[in-house]
Amino acid sequence: MTVQENKVFDATGLLCPMPIVKTNKEMKSMKAGEILKVLATDRGSIVDFPAWADDTGNELVEWREEKDGVLVFYLRKTEQED
Repeated sequence: MTVQENKVFDATGLLCPMPIVKTNKEMKSMKAGEILKVLATDRGSIVDFPAWADDTGNELVEWREEKDGVLVFYLRKTEQED
């Protein structure tokens, strides 16, 4: 499946909790239904992003790890969040 993002946020090099903190800020500027593609290198993100999506009501559409170790997350903004 190919997901088409509306915006890309590069969180590579950031350590916990900054990928989540900065992603949350990015998501607040987006409209419901839009998709944010997040690039991260912090291995904790594998657990953090699904938990964050559950906590905020946003949707983790999919995620994968690239060959270079970069983690790619696709997050859909829901209408629940302000």
